[in-house]
Amino acid sequence: MIRNVFYLLLVFASLVSFARADRPNILFISVDDMNCDSVGVYGSPLKDITPHMDRLASEGVRFEYAHVMVGNCYPGRNVMFTGRTSHSNLVEGFYAIKEPHYPHIVDLMKEGGYFTGIFGKESHTTPYYPYVWDMEMAEGVREENHIKDAGAYYRMTAKGIAASEDAEKPFCLLINISDPHLPFYRWSRRQEMEDPYLPSQLYTPEEIPVPGYLPDTPNVRRELAHYYMSVSRADDCLGETLRALSESGQADDTVVVFLSDHGMPFPLAKTCLYHHSTRTPWMVRWPGQVKAGSHDSDHMISALDLLPTLLDIAEIDHPNGLEGRSFYEVLKGNKQPELDHVIKEYNESSGRRRHPMRAVQTKRFNYIFNPWAAGGRKFQAAGQGTLSYREMVALAETDPATAKLLQQYDYRVVEEFFDIEKDPDNLNNLIDNPEYKDEIAAHRAMLGDFMEKTNDPVFAAFRKREDTSYLDGFVEAQQAEAFRRRRVTQERNPNSNRTNSREWNQNR
Repeated sequence: MIRNVFYLLLVFASLVSFARADRPNILFISVDDMNCDSVGVYGSPLKDITPHMDRLASEGVRFEYAHVMVGNCYPGRNVMFTGRTSHSNLVEGFYAIKEPHYPHIVDLMKEGGYFTGIFGKESHTTPYYPYVWDMEMAEGVREENHIKDAGAYYRMTAKGIAASEDAEKPFCLLINISDPHLPFYRWSRRQEMEDPYLPSQLYTPEEIPVPGYLPDTPNVRRELAHYYMSVSRADDCLGETLRALSESGQADDTVVVFLSDHGMPFPLAKTCLYHHSTRTPWMVRWPGQVKAGSHDSDHMISALDLLPTLLDIAEIDHPNGLEGRSFYEVLKGNKQPELDHVIKEYNESSGRRRHPMRAVQTKRFNYIFNPWAAGGRKFQAAGQGTLSYREMVALAETDPATAKLLQQYDYRVVEEFFDIEKDPDNLNNLIDNPEYKDEIAAHRAMLGDFMEKTNDPVFAAFRKREDTSYLDGFVEAQQAEAFRRRRVTQERNPNSNRTNSREWNQNR
C-alpha cells in the first residue's frame, strides 16, 4: 500500500514537473512615448507606418480599450511589473525605492522557474537599479548596441533566448524599444541632428496628421514629422525583435505582449491623464491559445492588470497585495464583465515637480481630479521642452484657440469630465454641464471607492475637492516632501543625477 502511494506521488510529481516545463515563454515588448493612434491598425492615416505592429495584431488579439495607468515612464513601468499603483509601490516619480515591501516580476518569475532578462529601460523598470535579473542583455556591449539601432534589438533578443536555453528554463524577457521617445530620428529638443539609424519610412511635414490638441503650424508639423519617422523606426525594432524570436524556433511556444508605455511626448499627451495620454496599442499573440485576428472591444484593460495576467499565463501564484485584475480569461475567449473601467494616476515629473492627478475612464467618459490646479500653479513637465510647446506659447498671444489649449495644459481646473465619443482629444470639459450630472456622480464614486480601498493619500484631498484652500496646502506639502527627498538623495550621493546618464537623458 505504501509503495503504491509512493509510486502515485512520483507520477504526480513528474506530471507537475512536465506541466511546468511546458509553460510558455513570455516576451514583453514595449515602445516608448507612442500614441495608440500612431499605429496603422489603430487608425493612423499614414500608410505602411507600422507593418510589424499591424501584423502582430493580426496574429493574436488586439485590445480596443487598453490603457496604461500613469502618463510617464518610470512610475508607469513600475505599475506594470509590480501589479500595484504608484501610491502603493511608492515609485511615484523618478527615484529609487531601495527596500521595496513587495515582489517584482523579476522575483516572481525567477522563483517560478523562469529565466529573466531585459534590454532597454533597465534603470526605469524596477524600484531600484541594478536589480537581480538573470541577464541584462546589453551589459558589457552597450556601446555597439545603441537603443536607437533596430539591429541591436535582434542581437539582444537572440542573446537572451540563447541564454535561457543554456539555463534550460522558459524565458521571461523584457525588450523595451526606445523610439519614439526623444531624441526623435534626426531631431533633438530644439534642432535637427545627425542620426545614423535610418527608419523604413521618411515623412515630410506636409503629409503628417496634426492632432486637435496641437496648433497646425509649420514648426509643429516639422516636429511631428520627426516623431512619426521615429514611430516607423520603433516598428523596425519590433520587426527585428520578432525575427530573432522566429529564428530561435520558439515562436510557437512564446506569448508575445506588446504595448506603448504612454502617449507621445507633446503637450496634452504625455504626463497627463487625458484619453491619448494613457490609451495604448495592446496586442497579445499566443499561438494555439489566442485566436488570431481577434479584436476585443468588450473589455477595458490596464497596465495595472499586466502582472496578474502574466502570472496566470506562467501558472505562478499571485502574491498578496496585487491591485490589478488578471484578464487571463479574456485571452482564453471568455467574458469578464468587471473589466469595464480603468483607474489612472500621475504624481511627479522627472524634475520632482508634484502635480497629483487621479482619473477613472470608462469606454465613453473620462473623469479627472487635479488637486494641484486649485492654487493657480503652472504645470511643469516634459512637454514644455518641445518645439511645439514653444510654438503654442508664441501663437497664443494672437490666436484664441491656441490660447485656450495652452491654458488647459498649463493650469487645468480641479475637475474635468470628457465625453470620449464626441471629444476624443478631451478639449471640452463638461464638469459643469447638468446633462452629465449622473455620469459625473457615478465616475466620482468609482474613483473614490478605489482610492479608499487602496489607501491612496490623495483620497483626503478628493473628499475635500471643493475646498481650494485645503487642496492648495495639500499639494504644497507634497511638493515640499519631493524637494526634501531630492536634497537627501543628493547629499548621500552627489553623483546620483549622473547615474546611468546616457540612458537617463535619452529616456526622461
